[in-house]
Amino acid sequence: MSEDSLEIGGLKLASRLFTGTGKYADDAVIPAVCEASGSEVITVALRRVDLESTTGNVMDCIPKHMRLLPNTSGARNADEAVRIARLAKAMGCGDWIKIEVISDNRYLLPDGYETAKATEILAKEGFTVLPYVNADLYIARSLVDAGAAAVMPLGAPIGTNRGLKTKEMVRILIEEIDLPIVVDAGIGRPSEACEAMEMGADAVLVNTAIATASDPVMMARAFGRAVKAGREAYLSGPGARRTQASASSPLTGFLAEG
Repeated sequence: MSEDSLEIGGLKLASRLFTGTGKYADDAVIPAVCEASGSEVITVALRRVDLESTTGNVMDCIPKHMRLLPNTSGARNADEAVRIARLAKAMGCGDWIKIEVISDNRYLLPDGYETAKATEILAKEGFTVLPYVNADLYIARSLVDAGAAAVMPLGAPIGTNRGLKTKEMVRILIEEIDLPIVVDAGIGRPSEACEAMEMGADAVLVNTAIATASDPVMMARAFGRAVKAGREAYLSGPGARRTQASASSPLTGFLAEG
């Protein structure tokens, strides 16, 4: 395990790229995506899980070494999210849960108030809760108080591939919240994942950008490399930005008269 491992809920992770299971043209590519990306955590909507099905079960495509992160997609309030989380645990999906509470059908923006309510209930029940929210400092603070294991602010509306549109708000969360910050939703290019990591995000979750690429496996590999590069850049301590030009080599003395 790398000395720079990410720890969430007592689990140390070498990879800081989380992946998903949605939107693939063929779920059979998921194992290759997981291998190429190096990811160790994968999220799946519980409504797609059918443990009794003999065919077409997405769970059959998830490598056994992956940490399963069921999500509460489809929940419209805290009560529904809590019921889905409990069902996921009862079905053997573990005690990690990604809370998604969305009642806005147009922009699919998460409801921070209901998310915090669900987080508090489930954290008290022993779940490792990773809530998906808007990049809002007050919501994030309420999640800390509620017992969240990490905070997952959106980079842009889910599924849009529009990039890190909430960059400055995410930066505030990185500076102010003493929990892992996992940028989730909207990241559409490896360069954007790299940028989030350079800022100091602890991890990113990427699904749509990989699943809808012409070559999902190649894109997964690119995201894995980008996340590593961004993390290394952050740890290296980038030099300060300047408004005035500054030569990298001396401009005087080389052609001085003898």
